[in-house]
Amino acid sequence: MRSFFKNVLANIVAIMMIGAVFCLFLVLMIVASVFSNEQKINIKDNSVLTLDFKTRIIDSPSEDNKGLFAFEEKQKNIMIIDMLQAIKNAKTDSKIKGISIETDGIQAGMTQLDDVRDALQDFKKSGKFVYAYGNVVSQPAYYLGSVADKYYLNPAGGIELKGLSSEVLYMKSFAEKFGIGIEVIRHGKYKSAVEPFLRDDMSPENREQLSTLLNDIWSVNAAKMATSRKMDTAQFRTVVDSLYGIIPELSLKYRLADQLIQKTQYDDLLKSKLNVKKKDKLHKISFNSYISSFEDDNTKKDDQIAVLYASGAIYNGEGYDAIYADNFVKEIKKLKDNDKVKAVVFRINSPGGSANASDEILFELQQLKKKKPLVVSFGDYAASGGYYVAMAADKIYSEPNTLTGSIGVFGMIPYFKEIANKNGLNSYAVTTNANSNMYSPVNGITPGGISMMTKSVEQTYKRFVHFVTVNRKKSFDQIDAIGGGRVWSGTRAKQLGLVDDLGTLTDAINFAAQKAKLKEYHTASYPKRVSKFEQLFKDMGEEQMSARLIKNKIGAENYKIFEQVTNPKLKSSVMMEMPFHIKFD
Repeated sequence: MRSFFKNVLANIVAIMMIGAVFCLFLVLMIVASVFSNEQKINIKDNSVLTLDFKTRIIDSPSEDNKGLFAFEEKQKNIMIIDMLQAIKNAKTDSKIKGISIETDGIQAGMTQLDDVRDALQDFKKSGKFVYAYGNVVSQPAYYLGSVADKYYLNPAGGIELKGLSSEVLYMKSFAEKFGIGIEVIRHGKYKSAVEPFLRDDMSPENREQLSTLLNDIWSVNAAKMATSRKMDTAQFRTVVDSLYGIIPELSLKYRLADQLIQKTQYDDLLKSKLNVKKKDKLHKISFNSYISSFEDDNTKKDDQIAVLYASGAIYNGEGYDAIYADNFVKEIKKLKDNDKVKAVVFRINSPGGSANASDEILFELQQLKKKKPLVVSFGDYAASGGYYVAMAADKIYSEPNTLTGSIGVFGMIPYFKEIANKNGLNSYAVTTNANSNMYSPVNGITPGGISMMTKSVEQTYKRFVHFVTVNRKKSFDQIDAIGGGRVWSGTRAKQLGLVDDLGTLTDAINFAAQKAKLKEYHTASYPKRVSKFEQLFKDMGEEQMSARLIKNKIGAENYKIFEQVTNPKLKSSVMMEMPFHIKFD
């Protein structure tokens, strides 16, 4: 018996020691991470600022909350506002002699690429060089790299320059074949988020809006690339249509690239440009390191212009990886009552989401506007609910390639009666009232439920249009004519009066400072990044760990589809959401 208790005690002590070591390891890891983040980088003379394949450009702090157990550790997230500031600083930094773009597949949105490209164009005015090198180059990476003074390509590489397309998968017959019922209620003939469940082919309205959008975006981007590569638009169109970029020799022949060389030769070329001997080391500094050399926390300083970032879909409740109403309501109230904050720029990068959550956020922004200036800046998306929450603004800035509008509402309710019955499953309910069992996953929605959902969708649409008419100073009929769920580019939105001006986040910040009558000010980002300790506990949950594993396995895009089916926040509610996403790839 004594031997038994000894073994039990030894096991308990061993478990406690393992736990203590694990906790100590986590604490040391967090402390090391904090100290590494606070460490200032020393910039060496004769350096080249380098944009490499590890860089991912993001719009808001919420996109940077990967946590301690993230699977993509090599990736470096950089906020677009920091990226632009780095290029601006490098323009006058005597230690930075030029910029080298060395990425084959940059991860960034369309408007972010536009802003970085424009910043590089401005950087070149300093007389410093911008060079680019590629192996197998994606279309977004070439769009950015084409701004360079010289573009160098690997002799065995290629450039995927092909234009834009949008492909929609239609599922009506598929759902019918397998006994899946889908009850759809919508307002707006262009509200095509639910179209794949209603028909087997693309509607003329959806084809029209997609064609207009794609051509609006591509015409601007193609013109920029053609100008940079010293081609007229007709020549450039021929090059793209013929896919000449895929073959390195044709890329050189048709002026997509200036020279075919290996990466080592490219590095030697940079050394020669900087008068560095071949045997000596070339001083390259990443954007991430360069930004850390001058980054500062302005959230405690006076005379702030607060930039409140809203990135991702809009949900009810609490969360950190998207736009959650409870979190944003608290954040907006804090900014309203913070005397150090003199004006707020609301940066929106959202395709919309829950109508109820969008309405909560809009109300709080309206209260904030009563105390201090509120300026809105659009990123890649500011559509449907993402456009709705902008309706409290004093002024709205959109990027030319922003996808915005989508003034429409829908509800979608799936049910599985037919497939359940075919497989021997039957469902019966006992109720106290006519619509107690208004919705059943098996039997669907009752006629009374459909009637009320239809009224809810119509009422929500009228409320949506009402706020747009007030902010845009137009009549209901004027907004209804350009609404109906239709998505517009930022350029078209400006022409239609849906936004006030075309401009960047920097333009919005400058206007906010002007409206607040500030000559000198500090820019601070909100909400703050989630701390390492918060990330630790956030990642330890079973649901969070499972979500990361699934996302890592099936990819971010496929995970979005998976989430739409499984996430209770996205089901059985009235939605203000954009019908599609366009990726520049």
